[in-house]
Amino acid sequence: MELDESKYLYLLFIVPILVLLFLYNQYWKRRKQREFGDLDLIKQLSPEKSAFKPIFKLVVMLLALVGLILGLVNPKIGTKMETVKREGIDIVFAMDVSKSMLAEDVVPSRLEKSKQIVSQLINQLGNDRIGIVAYAGSAFPVLPITTDYSVAKMFLQSINTDIVSSQGTSLDEAIKLAATYFEEKSKTSKLLIMISDGEDHSEGAESAAEEANKLGMKIITIGVGTEKGSTIPLRVNGVIESFKRDNNNEVVITKLNKEGLTSIAKATKGGYVSGNNTKEVIDYVKNALDNIQKTEFESTQMADFQSQFQWFLGFAFALLFLDVFLLERKTKWVKKLNLFNEKE
Repeated sequence: MELDESKYLYLLFIVPILVLLFLYNQYWKRRKQREFGDLDLIKQLSPEKSAFKPIFKLVVMLLALVGLILGLVNPKIGTKMETVKREGIDIVFAMDVSKSMLAEDVVPSRLEKSKQIVSQLINQLGNDRIGIVAYAGSAFPVLPITTDYSVAKMFLQSINTDIVSSQGTSLDEAIKLAATYFEEKSKTSKLLIMISDGEDHSEGAESAAEEANKLGMKIITIGVGTEKGSTIPLRVNGVIESFKRDNNNEVVITKLNKEGLTSIAKATKGGYVSGNNTKEVIDYVKNALDNIQKTEFESTQMADFQSQFQWFLGFAFALLFLDVFLLERKTKWVKKLNLFNEKE
């Protein structure tokens, strides 16, 4: 089950408020009646007034209100689980989250540009399974292989440079972790899309790519940044306080390493594309996907989610219709049964 408009659940707080108002009103009436005269004498003056009916009317009104609120919330129920056959490939996005990705030689920053690119690429996909890896000095699994693109975008937006504690850039660690996302014996085509400025502070990225090639992986690298380079701003509450410095207290200038990213891609017969123009990246990747063989695979999902608001609204309107005929005086046939021990 899922709730289409869960924000309206807050309206349920009206129910206890109405109950408290009703109780206060009853207390106020009784106090005023005591001031007027003896309670037993007052009851004799209005013999047809039921002590139970006001409570019953309140319960009916509250149930009707709850029904209306649940109708606004619109619960949806998936009627069955079904296995869907899809035809696509497995794709892992490897996101560079090292401090150099905070450089702003690409607007608004290298990291934000990377997230925009991945989000746009996900929009172009249809039946492919995707996963996300983040890496800096080490690699971190962000999202396992899934077909739920909305969840993938949610995890994507949460990525920042603090998600991986060890700093630096280890492209080989990212490749090795991404390889674990793919089923070794699966015939599904495997694609790793790496987004980075290419500043690799480790050794063995190219050899890791060669190992990936043996597993049937293809790597597309997307370079984000400029070869001229830029400083790395360090912000506090959105305000630049300083710039990143090296061990010699010199301001660090980070530059795009196009050659390193190109060599990684070539090791798997993949390709390199500049990420500074989002449209060019989308077109390049789409063309690459068209030339990769699609494989049929199965995925299980909840199907036929249907709105249930009509049942709650129908229940609420039925109770409101009933309330029209509910008067506060005693009902004759109920009075004869004396179910509530009401005095004559």
